[in-house]
Amino acid sequence: MWRTALAIKRLDKEDKESPKSFCRELMIASSLHSSNIVPLLGFCIDPEEGLFLVYKYVSGGSLEHYLHARYKVALGIADAIAYLHNGTEQCVVHRDIKPSNILLSSKKIPKLCDFGLATWTAAPSVPFLCKTVKGTFGYLAPEYFQHGKISDKTDVYAFGVVLLELITGRKPIEARRASGQENLVVWAKPLLDRGIEAIVELLDPRLKCTRKNSVQMERMIRAAAACVINEESRRPGMEEIVSILKGEEGVEPETHSSRKTTNISGMIDSYTQLQQTKSEMKCHLDLAMLGVTEFEDDDHVYGR
Repeated sequence: MWRTALAIKRLDKEDKESPKSFCRELMIASSLHSSNIVPLLGFCIDPEEGLFLVYKYVSGGSLEHYLHARYKVALGIADAIAYLHNGTEQCVVHRDIKPSNILLSSKKIPKLCDFGLATWTAAPSVPFLCKTVKGTFGYLAPEYFQHGKISDKTDVYAFGVVLLELITGRKPIEARRASGQENLVVWAKPLLDRGIEAIVELLDPRLKCTRKNSVQMERMIRAAAACVINEESRRPGMEEIVSILKGEEGVEPETHSSRKTTNISGMIDSYTQLQQTKSEMKCHLDLAMLGVTEFEDDDHVYGR
């Protein structure tokens, strides 16, 4: 008998978008293999009960309930996002990076989960437009929230907000705060611009500072400042953010893959391969979905 603890995600069978979301999450999650990503173990399609995705159960709860071991969590999730962007055949954009989608193992190892909004892009830093903005308010990058523009930099911005939560102990939106302080990013940016001299004002008062964690917090502050830059083109990629967190600025970032620097022909090849992969997977999933054929993601408008 299989005695592995499982976490079962049930999609709303009344939602017409569920079959499409199910297929996309199944395709993406099944292709990911990282120690900082919750693994997909299987799925179930029941004509009466609906659609189910089966993940490994992670026993430590979500990050929103734990704010200790902050640096370890930040580095682990940065590695996970860098893997999504650079370590798979196609760049995967998660689109919903937030504390409740970061689970902690019994040893407090962070695991990124919930790929219900995840999507592929042709290549890192190659944006596309989507018709519908989805995600969690407070974590949405300006270019995505205002114009529907998605790239790996969408996740970079959201990770920056998570870093600010880890640093400050505050939520991204808090209506009870004084005027001008309700939005975490808006409040923090002037302090981030001042650099390390503002560390006392930024730090969660519950955090006890030691020589070791003060160095770690300085790195997290520098990384957060880079992540929440408004201009997408000036925001660094996740591998550079990982280097900042490790204190390795100026060192060639350790890459998660052997992909070469993207050029125009590479983008075209990557996009062609992406469409072929979708087509092949669609054939298999059509059989599994008992006649559910509407999968092609019409939210995407590439090449803009």
